[in-house]
Amino acid sequence: MLQQLVADRTLHARSGTAFAVTPTLREAYAQGDDDELADVALREAALASLRLLAEEAMSSMPPRRAVLEPEVGDATARPDLDDPVVRLSGPIAFDGVIAAYVDNAEAEAAVLPAIEAVDEADLGDEDAEFVVGDAQDHDLAWYGPQELPFLLELL
Repeated sequence: MLQQLVADRTLHARSGTAFAVTPTLREAYAQGDDDELADVALREAALASLRLLAEEAMSSMPPRRAVLEPEVGDATARPDLDDPVVRLSGPIAFDGVIAAYVDNAEAEAAVLPAIEAVDEADLGDEDAEFVVGDAQDHDLAWYGPQELPFLLELL
């Protein structure tokens, strides 16, 4: 999907789904400041990225979670899903991307088994939840949007 964004200068989020600091998320974390709430949304997006990696198991790219932080004009809360989930009204423009967060190579050893375990973790398997948690323990590295073409070349 990052390759598509760089090549086409636009990206359609899968099912229009994205993650943001929503009013519902603010209510759930009454004590959190904006940075802490943004981190919660980022972690949820990283978990969703694991699910996308599970769908793209045959990809030629290394198994790394990736999350974009775009500036979007219109997003609708999805109260039927988790607190930070929103639906985007349109595609993400490359020029609207503020940052990208991507796993480092060191995370691959934890991400690979997490890709296999994410569905079981969603269903409540405690061992699978630990495996996914190991991947979630790896912080994503920050990249500016202008760095994405070079990052993709290095992968």
